Amino acid sequence: MTLLPASLLFLSACSGDSRVGDGSPSGKKVLVLGIDGFDPKLLQRFMDEGHMPHFQELIRQGDFKPLGTTMPPLSPVAWSTFITGMNPGGHGIFDFIHRDPRTLQPLFSMSKVSPSESNLSIGSWNLPLSAGKIEQLRQGEAFWEILERAGIPTTVFRIPVNFPPASAGKTLSGMGTPDLLGTPGTFTFYTNDLFGVKMDPSGGRIVQVQVDEGTIRAELEGPPNPFRLSPADGGSDEPVHPEMKAGFTVYLDPAEAVARFEVQGQEFILKQGEWSDWIPIRFQAFPLLVDVSATVRFYLQAVRPKFRLYTTPLQIDPRIPAMPISQPEDWSHQLCEELGYFYTQELPEDTSAFSEGIFDGEEFWQQAQSVFQERRRAFDHLLEDFQEGLLFFYFSSVDQGTHMLWRYMDPQHPGYVHHDKLQHGVRTLYQQMDEVLGRLLKAVDQRTTLIVMSDHGFSPFYWGVNLNTWLLEKGYIALKEPSRQGKFPLFMNVDWGRTRAYALGLNGIYVNLFGRERDGIVLPGSDREELLDRLEADLLDMKDTRNGQSAVSLVVRTDKEFQGPQLAQGPDLIVGYQWGYRSSWKSPLGEFPKEVFVDNQNAWSGDHSIDYRLVPGVLISNRRITLSEPALYDLTVALLDEFGVQKKPEMIGEDCLQ
Repeated sequence: MTLLPASLLFLSACSGDSRVGDGSPSGKKVLVLGIDGFDPKLLQRFMDEGHMPHFQELIRQGDFKPLGTTMPPLSPVAWSTFITGMNPGGHGIFDFIHRDPRTLQPLFSMSKVSPSESNLSIGSWNLPLSAGKIEQLRQGEAFWEILERAGIPTTVFRIPVNFPPASAGKTLSGMGTPDLLGTPGTFTFYTNDLFGVKMDPSGGRIVQVQVDEGTIRAELEGPPNPFRLSPADGGSDEPVHPEMKAGFTVYLDPAEAVARFEVQGQEFILKQGEWSDWIPIRFQAFPLLVDVSATVRFYLQAVRPKFRLYTTPLQIDPRIPAMPISQPEDWSHQLCEELGYFYTQELPEDTSAFSEGIFDGEEFWQQAQSVFQERRRAFDHLLEDFQEGLLFFYFSSVDQGTHMLWRYMDPQHPGYVHHDKLQHGVRTLYQQMDEVLGRLLKAVDQRTTLIVMSDHGFSPFYWGVNLNTWLLEKGYIALKEPSRQGKFPLFMNVDWGRTRAYALGLNGIYVNLFGRERDGIVLPGSDREELLDRLEADLLDMKDTRNGQSAVSLVVRTDKEFQGPQLAQGPDLIVGYQWGYRSSWKSPLGEFPKEVFVDNQNAWSGDHSIDYRLVPGVLISNRRITLSEPALYDLTVALLDEFGVQKKPEMIGEDCLQ
């Protein structure tokens, strides 16, 4: 028996002859290759160098233009705009995170999980009497829902911001899909030597193990068990749900760099530097009645003198998903039968393990390439079965790889590292997309419209901006204990009675508005308008004192630039950083380091959360592009028009393909 999902978490021609009278297809096919982070400048550079022959062929056949992205140019915002044809005021996604104005705490922007509201406690057992709830927070109807209603068959593979998946067509959820713990992805690192290991890594956890006569016994830590209650640590009176666990044993070879693993009756052998296949795991929640399925891969990094073992985030098992990840619900099971196990978490390339020093560059490359190969097999499988209607397929490799490999190709980067192989890593990612396109071109006939698109482009991330520190220095924020600046996260040291504005997320600034924020002091109306005018002027005047450069090139007033019923959910201002700048790592969650500007030495060395005009996406098609400056919301309308389906009134774009 599988636990109910939310209970667990708390535990190509456009001519008329290709359509029939009711708007349904008559063999019409539209193929959309969605490549996250595919940059028009890098594409042009690699084409000029002769590395992208299939893209050059498609452009000769059709057309190529930069594709206008969103402000801010963040993946959940941009893909939501493409999905709905609306700007953030309509679909309600303004960043990866937003805040609850009543608590001023950050919240995940793409989905929300609520536990069962009715429970029966018997001793240490806690029995949920009703299902919990998983909500998709993106508002608006997805374009494939509109097509399905018009009789057009659709397959949408891992498009972001579609968890839980929209109840139409055939879809597998992508960005926004959690791991089994309900996080974007939490790896585990086991070692017997903690020297030099960061004990609280972002996106992971560290477990110290003991080697006893060549044997290591450890546990995989699963999600909280919604059926159990135990006393809380630290003397709290509130009981907690203890984590479910699954034990495993590692036997180290006494002479060779190799180990034998036993995991729930399964055995396998790994050499040092080798990855396991996917290993299915079952966590027992309620004896004989309820268990929870997961999958995991093991990477034996080192046997001795230091034992080092990495395990992937626990994946939702696609055979028996503990949360809804596909539509129809059994499609993930079918894919698993046809393709084998695969990553189900949102962005499986483990950028956190690389940033936190668990992986080196080559290990990240190896792991990310395994993700790409999984995705490539799925692409071939779906393309082979595709007969008519719409097929959208999403690749994350370019985006995640460019984030992490930029510094290897850019000697100007503060964190530049020379590496004979990885200096060409980004180019290799583009060449892999060229090979994918070559496969697509073979499937195109006269009834097929082929579109290659991306949500945004890329820029270097040279310098971080501690925006909350800047707001503090300019007098917009006050601290309760100025002498303890930088000691508290989540705005814990902020004196809200003397604070007029604060930054949260990668690009947003919120007014501490009376009647909206918990401790708001700025009056609506003229006081708010004057404050926003001053903030905008000060932001555009921000200079990096170390080099004299302007750090901000655009400030967007959301109430003036956007429209729609979700406008009140967004920040009051959206900051567009100049080329090379980006929000720091600490400012988005309410920290106040001493410096405003810092060099970025992190492996995460490329980015795009800047002025949207500097990082457009890509639009390439075998059809002519009719607009001089097409944007994501125009492409949404174009997809509908390919099948003779009218756009919805709230869509702000126009058809951009002929």
